[in-house]
Amino acid sequence: MAHKNVIELLAPAGGPEPFNAALAAGADAIYCGLGNDFNARRSAKNFTEETFAEACRRAHLAGARVYVTVNVAIATREIPRVLDLVRRAWLLGADAFIIQDWGLFGEIRRAWPQIETHVSTQANIHDARGTAWCRQMGADRVTLSRELSLKEISRIAEEGVELECFGHGALCFCYSGVCMMSSLATGRSANRGLCAQPCRLPHDLVDEEGNVVEAPGNTRPLCPKDYCTVDHLQEMIDAGVGSLKVEGRMKAPDYVYNVVGAYREAIDATLAGHQLDAAEDLTVHRRLKRAFNRDFTDAYLMGTSGDEMMSYDRSNNRGEVVGTVASSRALEDRVARRGGGNGGRQRTRRYTQAEAVISLTEPVEKGDLLELRPVDDPSQFLTVHTEADAPAGTTITCLASRPVPAGSIVSVIRSQNAIDAAARAAAADVSRRRPVTVRVVARLGQPFRVELTCADGEATAAAEGFVVEAARTRPVSQEDLVEHVGRMGGGPFEPVSFDVEMDEGCGMGFSAVHKVRAQAVKSLVEALLAPYGERQATTAPVPSDQLREERREAVRVEAGVPAAADVEPVEPCACALVADPECARAALEAGAERVYATVDDLARGDWPEGVIPWLDEVCREADHARLDPWVRAGESVAVGNISELALAAERGAAAEVRPCIPVHNKSALLAMEAAGAKAVWLSCELTLEEACELARAASVPVGLSVLGRERAMTSEHCVLQALGRCVHNCEKCPQRARRLSLKDIDGNLLPVRTDVNGRSRIWAAHPLDATPQTDQLVEAGVRWLLADCTLLGPKETTFAVERVCRAIAAAKAGRRPAARLAGATSGHLFAGIG
Repeated sequence: MAHKNVIELLAPAGGPEPFNAALAAGADAIYCGLGNDFNARRSAKNFTEETFAEACRRAHLAGARVYVTVNVAIATREIPRVLDLVRRAWLLGADAFIIQDWGLFGEIRRAWPQIETHVSTQANIHDARGTAWCRQMGADRVTLSRELSLKEISRIAEEGVELECFGHGALCFCYSGVCMMSSLATGRSANRGLCAQPCRLPHDLVDEEGNVVEAPGNTRPLCPKDYCTVDHLQEMIDAGVGSLKVEGRMKAPDYVYNVVGAYREAIDATLAGHQLDAAEDLTVHRRLKRAFNRDFTDAYLMGTSGDEMMSYDRSNNRGEVVGTVASSRALEDRVARRGGGNGGRQRTRRYTQAEAVISLTEPVEKGDLLELRPVDDPSQFLTVHTEADAPAGTTITCLASRPVPAGSIVSVIRSQNAIDAAARAAAADVSRRRPVTVRVVARLGQPFRVELTCADGEATAAAEGFVVEAARTRPVSQEDLVEHVGRMGGGPFEPVSFDVEMDEGCGMGFSAVHKVRAQAVKSLVEALLAPYGERQATTAPVPSDQLREERREAVRVEAGVPAAADVEPVEPCACALVADPECARAALEAGAERVYATVDDLARGDWPEGVIPWLDEVCREADHARLDPWVRAGESVAVGNISELALAAERGAAAEVRPCIPVHNKSALLAMEAAGAKAVWLSCELTLEEACELARAASVPVGLSVLGRERAMTSEHCVLQALGRCVHNCEKCPQRARRLSLKDIDGNLLPVRTDVNGRSRIWAAHPLDATPQTDQLVEAGVRWLLADCTLLGPKETTFAVERVCRAIAAAKAGRRPAARLAGATSGHLFAGIG
């Protein structure tokens, strides 16, 4: 856990170079991935065992901690490999592990209870009740959803769990852990670390007839600005934030160096009670702006989520605006390329260059990368490099590939100083020297002694050497000892204070002094690294399949979960998720035995009896009053997050776990059953084989959506704001009644709806039809087959439910169900996620 400062500065590292940059810039802790299989940034360079061991050594000597990300959904067959990775990383020096999958979380807690475990933001925790549940499961830290406000964080902190909160970097449009857009569109899953980021691409908001309706320029309605909380550090500390996380494991070393360095300066000033003066504050913000950014927002932290947080017009780096183009003109040179030998014609090639005269409003430095962006046609931007330092208020001339219009906006998009500093950090033997206090004892007739103590108190070491004798010539002074003992050169320590106990008239050779100091340094290194070296003897091997099964069985028995073989089989039935009472009646008449609706829909209209509440994916503190009354003792309720599952267990409700709490392996299935789940709806990201395997292992009914559109995203920001007509009253918003869609760059239409709370949901571009596989699903034990009719009217609902009923009847009769509907997809049943 964070213990070096009141608030930990947590930095990203996609490989050794940014890791060293983070250390040099002052990170308290660094999170990274070991290997490229089981972390949420599998496209990063990440670490080999050799580079990871060296990184841990550097960090621990510098006083920093290392967290390993295993923050993805894990398949059952992968559990042994992931456990092996966790054990190897622990032995190599990892201080904690960041985990999304509840099955993996349980396996690690059972195998190695001494390992520190952090719940990932991918686990979608956003209230005190969910945080308390994580604590009960053994979590040492919870990483909260990025959408939370200071007030919400403060309430959650009362649970006594260490909290990690997002501080700076790219914002996902969707709540983390429940985004399916990338996997539904490309097969590359955000829950598996391969998000293709389709949300950053242009989308048009179109009406029922296909007409583009967004406001001019709002062509990227799913692209938020980057997060920046540097102006709210004291408020975050007061709210109870224990760790402030910088995003960026895909970012270059200079980005890490600039951003972490800026936050280090700001945090240190905050902790010291020092208000940055205007010049210092400008420097901090300039460093942040000159690292990659899409402009900045603090909207979520301040409790808002409107247009102020969106980067509608562009998704690339904005940098910092430093001036405008005053003038630009072409320069031409003719260069002969080939002579006219053998009577041939001489050929020449024209090289065209241009110069741009730039009026600076902010300073630039030699080598900075500038972007010149025309105001009238921003797509025609180009980049140039500065040739020398230049202050604000001056003009500079840069060579460009072509002329640009006068008035074009000029921005620094990459700082050469940051690039150089990060490169020096990457190449240095020591990225950061750890402060130590030094005590020197030189008493006549006693061994010369040097004691080194880490300034943070973590470790102390000492060395003794020669016996101090009286001086034969010039005696050694205290100043001499401070100078020579303090010569720690390029080592890992930096002396910050000296305490010299010395008799008068001592004589000694400085080479002997250096040897004792070197031995003290070596001993302190050993003392700092010793706890990690001792792990080999105290860390159990990766548990065998049999041992893991025995431990799982013990959990099952303790939780009172019956064995799958002892459970009376449930007859398969058709289920329907609907949006209004008329569709509910249509579903029941068509043969649905279980009908579900969201609580917001259930709160309006005359519903038939027995409709089951389908609770939200999101349950923040303000949502309790709306959601909690639907969780009733003895009654079924479909829960969309850990908070609602905890409440259902407390009240004795029959909780059905929705697919947005991902269950990808048998251990996760057991975790949900032990937590009180009375049914589990499987993720759309599972293959047919994986779904069948889990159904066979379950002691509770297992459901799967087999027909309709899959939810791709849930966002706190209302997509309809891209229309430019927000009335700031969601309940009375006329736009909510429209059947709008997002049209992607390939022309696909993704339906979008915003609820009465202002949250938007986006559905897949293509409908799912898995009914042709009903026979295999039913044979394996999938008992509830869902038609998602959320976007359908009564007639369409009738058709969908009847189709599922016919598929079930065919499966029970030993017949093949009907062929897939034209235009529909089988989802991931036959093509697993990346």
